[in-house]
Amino acid sequence: MSIAEEVECLRRIPLFANIDTSKLKLLAFTSERMSFRAGDVLFHQDDTGTCAYILMSGEAEVMVNGPGGPVPVATLASNEIVGEIAILCDVPRTATVRAATDLETLCVPKDHFFQLITEFPQMGLEIMRVLAHRLEQTTLRLREVLSGQR
Repeated sequence: MSIAEEVECLRRIPLFANIDTSKLKLLAFTSERMSFRAGDVLFHQDDTGTCAYILMSGEAEVMVNGPGGPVPVATLASNEIVGEIAILCDVPRTATVRAATDLETLCVPKDHFFQLITEFPQMGLEIMRVLAHRLEQTTLRLREVLSGQR
């Protein structure tokens, strides 16, 4: 994938939609391109977070540890970001993420991510929207699981 294609992919992500093309080129250039095969783990729950992953193509499954083993809580697709909670909050990874299909990502280092947020405050607002939506979905899923146990 060329830098131009990566920039177009980044632009489709609401988080980066209003960022100057030159900044997106720099982000694409300085981020590490990583490929994963179906079944590969991007990171494990409780790992230290050093980057956020932007899914360029493919799907990933988000799982949290439960009493009976890993519990799938979400599936992510192209143009989504994962792993940002650990770098934003400076906490261990809150879930394990595994490639559900062959997956192409950009690994955005923590310092580059924070620099973009500093330069583009609207990114902070979009991050809050994304995290609030995930919290809502997780809460719904938790209610479903708990209601099935009663």
